[in-house]
Amino acid sequence: MKVKITSLKSLVLAIPALLFVACGSGSSKSEEDKKETTEKKLTDEQLVDVVQKETFKYFWDYAEPNSGLARERFHPDGNYPQNDAHVVTTGGSGFGLMAILAGINQDYITREQGVERLTRIANFLENADRFHGAWPHWMNGNTGKVQPFGKKDNGGDLVETAFLCEGIICVREFFKDGSEEEKALSQKFDALWKGVEWNWYTNNQNKLFWHWSPEYNWEMNFALEGYNECLITYVLGASSPDHSIKPEVYHECWARNGGGIKSDNVKYNLPLLVKHNGAEEYGGPLFWAHYSYVGLDPNQLADKYANYWDVNYNQTKIDYLYCVENPKQYKGYGENYWGLTASYTRSEDGSVGYTAHMPSNDRGVISPTAAVSSIVYMPTESIAAMRNFYENYKSTIWGPAGFYDAHSAEYDNWAAKRYLAIDQGPMVVMIENYRSGLLWELFMNAPEVQQGLTKLGFHSGKYGF
Repeated sequence: MKVKITSLKSLVLAIPALLFVACGSGSSKSEEDKKETTEKKLTDEQLVDVVQKETFKYFWDYAEPNSGLARERFHPDGNYPQNDAHVVTTGGSGFGLMAILAGINQDYITREQGVERLTRIANFLENADRFHGAWPHWMNGNTGKVQPFGKKDNGGDLVETAFLCEGIICVREFFKDGSEEEKALSQKFDALWKGVEWNWYTNNQNKLFWHWSPEYNWEMNFALEGYNECLITYVLGASSPDHSIKPEVYHECWARNGGGIKSDNVKYNLPLLVKHNGAEEYGGPLFWAHYSYVGLDPNQLADKYANYWDVNYNQTKIDYLYCVENPKQYKGYGENYWGLTASYTRSEDGSVGYTAHMPSNDRGVISPTAAVSSIVYMPTESIAAMRNFYENYKSTIWGPAGFYDAHSAEYDNWAAKRYLAIDQGPMVVMIENYRSGLLWELFMNAPEVQQGLTKLGFHSGKYGF
């Protein structure tokens, strides 16, 4: 079944080895899980810390060893079907930079360890392939050379670059007033961010385009129209000191000629507010409420099109209420087992692929990142899901870097015992925003970010602009 969703290049190409053997099975609550639950009942605070700390390992213990960046995926069993253990992901590495800051803030690592790792990352990014300042979707962690994401996708990827720059700006802000070594690190990251030629990716139109290739030029022709996960690309494009886009680019393309992005659709008595591309009845996969907002704080953030807290809260609540209603009667679904977003998936025949789970594309598979990363919007429901995953399904869903990427009670407790950077990263970062607000404060207090948001017509009661 094909999913009509106009933003997600990643869903077409992200898992080139589309089918491989399914893994993981067991009872709904094993004797091992029951024993552990009886022996040690974590408080909510302890549970949240355990999930954040273990998930952080993806970006620290299991990072690509040469570059220090995030692997596109991590297979604990070492069975990489594409021999891609050294493929690093640009967007996932942006989340990884923010995860390292969270790790320092929570004392999972020392400040000195963070500086050493981040210096290695900055040096790698300085020398890696760039295309008018934008990094590609994938790079080889040994060489820094582009690894094509698809035949024509072998150049700059502006959206992945935007996710990376969220992290770059946070690192710069975190260390800018530190020791001399830290100030030098901050300056390295500042130069990386300022080198992205956002305005060049308009192709002389009032649009931002996702891709450009030196071999295929603009042939992919993917204009970034809202609403999906790409809002941060416009915010950063407007914020760039040297390569800024005009406000018209945002209003005419993203907002669809100054307002076409707005929606009157309502589900479960909750207005969607914006048109979710290809998913207008219920809203899209939940990562649309996460990726732009790991740095961009939606609290009291609005422009003339929407209040973005309401956009994200309503989408999350609709996803939750859909899982509680459970119209397809999948096993396990309910108040403590919910969350539909892009992840690995399992088919009835046992084959495994990748898809954007959402109410309009419900396959009976729950993605832990969906509920966990939504902790900033619905903490009670998020922690309830976390506890259920951890206490009742731990033997199948929990691994060396936290919750595995996907789980299905419907299919005999199947779990995809693999990890993806773009799923692990938002869990660490959104938990940190829930606990301390660190990444939101770093990003939103960056002077050029506030200037860029103001330029596009945003205002924030929380940050005073």
